[in-house]
Amino acid sequence: MKESQVFGFHVVEVLLGRSPERVLRILLDRERRDRRVHHIRDLAAAQGLAVEPTTSAALDRLAGDGRHQGVVAVVRATAEADLNSLLRLVDAKGSPALLLALDGVQDPRNLGACLRTAEAAGADAVMLPRHGAAGLTAVARKAASGAAELLPVARVGNLVQALGRLRDAGLWIVGAADDASGRYDEYDWTTPTVTVLGAEGGGLRRLTRERCDWLVRIPMAGGVPSLNVSVAAGVLLYEAVRQREHT
Repeated sequence: MKESQVFGFHVVEVLLGRSPERVLRILLDRERRDRRVHHIRDLAAAQGLAVEPTTSAALDRLAGDGRHQGVVAVVRATAEADLNSLLRLVDAKGSPALLLALDGVQDPRNLGACLRTAEAAGADAVMLPRHGAAGLTAVARKAASGAAELLPVARVGNLVQALGRLRDAGLWIVGAADDASGRYDEYDWTTPTVTVLGAEGGGLRRLTRERCDWLVRIPMAGGVPSLNVSVAAGVLLYEAVRQREHT
C-alpha cells in the first residue's frame, strides 16, 4: 500500500471530515495545546483514530520544506485519475463540463492555488502533464487547502493529445494568451470547456496553443505584464460561473 503525507490544519481537517478512511496516522506537535490541536484530536477521536504526539523536528522531516503547523497525517495515497476517467466524468455529467488544464506549471504552490481556485469555482477536474510540471506533492496539497482531496486531478503523458481527445468528446479548448485578439469575457463559457493555462513566464507551449479552438486574453491596464497563473485561473473560471448562473 502506498502512503503519502499531508500537513497543515485545514488539509487534515478536510481529510478527517471527507475521507477519514484514508487516514492511517496523525502526528501532532506534543508542545502544542491550543484550540486547533484540540479540534484535530476531537475529529480523530470521532473517527476512532489515535493521535501520536511527536517533536516538531520529526514533523519537519516528514513535511520537508513545507510549513506543517504542528500536524502531519500519513494517508493512503489515492489512485491517480487519468484521461479515461475524465472522459467518463464528462460523459456522465448532465450539465456542460468545465475542466482546467495546466500546461507545465512548475511551482507546487502555484499548482495548489490553481486547484483551490478550480474547486471553489466548481470545476469538474484538473489535468496536468505527467512530465515537466509540478506534481501533487505535500507542498501542493497544503497550498490547495483541501481542494486536492476533493477534486479529480489527472496526469497525462501527452497534454496535446489529451486535449484532442477531449475535443473529440465535445469540449471546446480555450487557451489564455496575452496576445489573443479576443477578450476572456467574449467567449461563451456556458459550453463544455477545457480552460488551458500555460507555465509561469513562458505561457502556453506552441503545440498546446495550436490545439486550442479559442485563445482569449485578460486585459491588463497596469504596468505588470501578466497575472499569476492561479489568479488568471480565477478570472477565467469565475467568468464561466457568472455566465452559467445567468442561463
